[in-house]
Amino acid sequence: MRYGLNISTSAAPGADPAADARKAEELGFDFVSASDHPCTAHPTMETWTMLSWIAAATSRIGVATRVLGVPYRNPAMVAKMAETLDRLSGGRLVLGLGGGYSDDEFRAFGMRVPTPRDKIDGLEDAVRIARGLWSEPAFTFRGRLHHTDAADLEPKPGRRIPIWLGTFGPRALDLTGRLADGWIPSLGFAPPDKARAMRERVLAAAEAAGRDPADITCAYNVGVRVGEHAGDEPGTVSGPPDAVVEKLLGFAAMGFTTFNFMPTGPGPGEQAERLAQEVLPELRKETTAPTA
Repeated sequence: MRYGLNISTSAAPGADPAADARKAEELGFDFVSASDHPCTAHPTMETWTMLSWIAAATSRIGVATRVLGVPYRNPAMVAKMAETLDRLSGGRLVLGLGGGYSDDEFRAFGMRVPTPRDKIDGLEDAVRIARGLWSEPAFTFRGRLHHTDAADLEPKPGRRIPIWLGTFGPRALDLTGRLADGWIPSLGFAPPDKARAMRERVLAAAEAAGRDPADITCAYNVGVRVGEHAGDEPGTVSGPPDAVVEKLLGFAAMGFTTFNFMPTGPGPGEQAERLAQEVLPELRKETTAPTA
């Protein structure tokens, strides 16, 4: 099991994402992540720039995009950016990609609004372009939306950079199973009754493509609040530590091997500490197989 922690992209006075990431590293989280919403009415930081800053300010903890909207950036350039960040960080990047959530954001930035089909086809193009550029010389690719023409990307990555996809619909889930290294849905959009069937579809698509389904990381974005009383916020697990552990163990039993925690409510720093001190030790104990 691996455990991640959301780092807010807020640029409000006093925000210090690098300090938050260093604290997460000290607390023993495996990675930090950040969402990608460049057009907001409140002050925010651009995700890739912020995560680069975080990687430079830390030494061990992984950094994950959760998830980059493919239509915002040229896929070939994202592949180059990813190789550089992974190399400079010592192999700590998880490249999370998605089709792009908010049509209003595309309109606001003067970008073409992709159709649902475009979002999935563009996502597939992006994965194939990244993998091709990372492994082949003079790589040419003709996708429906994106292409390369005898493109060279040097240096090649020193390892296989994991690509996780944030997907929910049938075509997107099939794509995830065929091509991705990981699947990262959110509890709010994929509650357990739906997530179970979605995961089965991803794994079935992997098997149909001749892949080992066990090679796909199933990660769950989970809002969480550790406190005396359970709440009823959608997409959030809340309550005393033992109740939070029990709920998360239920998700692990569904096949999720990675959790990305998004602390909710006031005091995200305090929540991170409570997760690390009161929840993660019990999760690790319950999910670690005994040795002979």
